[in-house]
Parts: sequence; structure tokens; C-alpha cells
Amino acid sequence: MMADMQQSMKLRGRVREAYSGAAENPRASHPFPVGRHFAESVGYPGDLLDRMPPACVDAFAGVSNVALFADLLPGTTVLDLGCGAGLDSLIAVDRIGPDGSVLGLDFSESMLLRACQAGSQLGRGNVLFFRGDAENLPLEDESIDAALVNGIFNLNPARAAIFPELARVVRPGGAVYVAEIIVRQPLPPEVRSSEVDWFA
Repeated sequence: MMADMQQSMKLRGRVREAYSGAAENPRASHPFPVGRHFAESVGYPGDLLDRMPPACVDAFAGVSNVALFADLLPGTTVLDLGCGAGLDSLIAVDRIGPDGSVLGLDFSESMLLRACQAGSQLGRGNVLFFRGDAENLPLEDESIDAALVNGIFNLNPARAAIFPELARVVRPGGAVYVAEIIVRQPLPPEVRSSEVDWFA
């Protein structure tokens, strides 16, 4: 039990370190894709990215264009869980308009710094970025209309606790939009036991 907890804490620390590194130096080599080219490859239109602050585009590290396919209604409250540098949050805040609000939550201070910078540059007063853990959301029950989750489950050892937390904070009739990488077949043992494949 103690060994499992230590392993989980070690993994969590390494994931935070990797994503913080992507925020601090997006053009460096990382164990996962980062940046504008990758954002375009998963479906974010170039003209949309042109309108977004470079602070959030350059360090994008999601897995899909969840903020575009989600059904976000004007005037609603949206949670961007694992917001990273804030690209999805800023797209969402444009979609819901001035009467709605977006809460972007991440566990990397470096990513949050980029998200806050991008939010200030875009000049939206109804988006708030804050630090927190997905498995222990600092939000009231039934306070969210829609949640966006762009690729955080695979790398969180406490992933099983995220689902009940989302169920707690999303109001009845609300929606959760999730994008994640799924392995279609078992990975070879030598890959699973190494750090060559980040998602192994």
C-alpha cells in the first residue's frame, strides 16, 4: 500500500515536472507533442489560433479540440479541468459570451502562469484560472454547467477519483466533454516497463 502511494506520488511529480517544462520552454524536446502545429493537427483551425494569445497556443498540450466539439451554451458556467496554458478556456469563454464564466483548473503553476497571461492579453474578465487537483476539486456541488477535460486521465494515478468529483460539481442535466488517448492493443512488456513511451 505504501509502495503504491509512493509510486503514485513519484508519477504525479514527474508529470507535473514534464508539463511545467512544456510551459516554461515549449520549443524544447518533450515526451509529448506541444504547440501550435500540434493544436492544428488535432483540429484547431489556424485562423482561430491566430486570434488566441501565443502564451496559450505555444504551450498547448491537450489531445483533441474538446472546446470546439463541446456543446457550450451562452451564459453558462464551464470548468476546464486540466486547463494547461488555457487555450480551451479562452475558446470556451468566447463561446459562452459575457454572461457566462469559465474556471480553468490545473496542477502546474507554470502552465497557470501562461494561462493567466493569455487571459489578460485576451481581455476577458469572466475567465478565472486557479490551482487545484482533479481528484479533489475546490468547487461547490452542482456549480458547473459543462466540464471540458482534454487529456488528463491517463497520467493521473488517482484517475478513479476524478469521475465522482465531476459528478459532484456538475449540475443535474449538465455535461462533461472528455478527450483522451486510447491504446488499441496491449503495449509490449519492454515498452510498459520503460519510460520510452510516455503513455505506457
